[in-house]
Parts: sequence; C-alpha cells; structure tokens
Amino acid sequence: MRITALFSGAVHIVYGIYVWLVLLIVMIPVAIGLALIPGVLRRRQIARWGARSIFLLIGSRIRMSGERVPEIETCVVVANHSSYLDGIILTAALPARFTFLVKQEMSAFPVAGFVLKRLGSEFVNREDARHRHRAARRLLDAAAEGTPLAFFPEGTFDVNPGLKPFQLGAFRAAWRADLPMLPVAIKGARHKLPSGALLLRPGPISVRITKLLAPHDYEGPQTLMHGARRSILQHLDEPDLQIDAEPEPAREDS
Repeated sequence: MRITALFSGAVHIVYGIYVWLVLLIVMIPVAIGLALIPGVLRRRQIARWGARSIFLLIGSRIRMSGERVPEIETCVVVANHSSYLDGIILTAALPARFTFLVKQEMSAFPVAGFVLKRLGSEFVNREDARHRHRAARRLLDAAAEGTPLAFFPEGTFDVNPGLKPFQLGAFRAAWRADLPMLPVAIKGARHKLPSGALLLRPGPISVRITKLLAPHDYEGPQTLMHGARRSILQHLDEPDLQIDAEPEPAREDS
C-alpha cells in the first residue's frame, strides 16, 4: 500500500512538471501572437488553438457531449466553476466569438491579465455594486448587438465539491435582452487542478452542452437562474449548495 502511494505521488509530481513545461511551450507563441496580431476575433482563434493544444498534449483532450453550441444565434453560456482550468476549458470548447465575463482580480495577474485583456474579456468588481451595474449595462449593450457571452455565475470556487449559489447578473442580462441561455457542465477540472494546488493531476475532462433555455418561458431572471442550475446539476455529479428556496417552475408556452 505504501509503495503504491509513493508511486502515485511520484507520477503526480512528474505529470505536474510535464504540464507546466507544456504550458510554457504553448503559451509563449500564443502570447506573442496575442500581442502582435490585430483583431479580437483573430486573437481568440489563436487562444482557442492554444487551449486545445494544451489539453491534447497533456493527455486530457476535452470530451464534448450533448447539444451543439449555436453557430449563428447569440446566446449566453453559464458554466459551473471549480478550478482555474475552467476558463481555458471553455476557451477550447466554445466558438471563438464568445466574450467572457471575468472577476476584476484576474486583471492583476501578470500573464493571465494581459491575455484576458487582449481577448476582449469584460472585468467586473464583485465587491462594488456600482461597478457590477455598469458591467451589466455594457453586457446588455453587447448582447443587443449580437455578442454571445460566457459567465461563471458562481463567481468563485474552492476545494469542496458542490454547485455554489449563482449571482443573478448573467440571468438578468439574458432575460432582459431575451437571449437564449445555454447551461454548460464542466467535469474533471476540480480533480485535475484543485483549489490551492500547484501541480495538475492526470485525469479526464468533459464538457456537457445542455439544451438552450428560452427566457420568455420563465417569469423572470430568478426562475431562469434556477432553470439553468437544474440543467447543470443533472450532469455534474456534485451536490447543490444553493440555500434559497426553489421558485415556482417556468410557465408553459401558450
């Protein structure tokens, strides 16, 4: 048993170091491309190629299942958040046209902040109500102009499994702009890079695209939010940590 544990620990260390080498090898040309190439869409395509290359090289090619992401229709993607890998996973899994909403703290990270800014990400200060409202208005304007959006409505993550309560902003933007909501379930990221860990572990990653939710089928942002939670939880295999009471179900189409 002890020998098995030692071997498993050694594999984890070797694999984790290998992943960091892959990140360096892939991210250096990606960062140069993001710095030099004009056009947000072109830069996002480079980032998508880089993200897919990373997961392929570390033996964790993303397993896609479920529905297809709409190629033309504008929608709002909401996904569970369990690891720093989630943004890279969605970058690899979604078409390049998506704009990500990211917490303000990420803009201060030396490399990640530069990359996110060059990709046209929107930053929001979760602690400042006025800043959140301004970000919501910008997102509504972008959505009205046909820009698809991607959010992690939990806003944060930790090592403990479970879907945390959602923040309402993404759902308010989708409901007011009458944009379809696309819930996405990410599995494997928490195990592969737990909160506080420096070395990645071997293990698979999967992304489940659920069915589009039509905002007009729901009475308001709150019920739309709970509908998205139910869709994600069906494919997540983690507990629901929402402490609020479940609202009334969505009304039927007439």
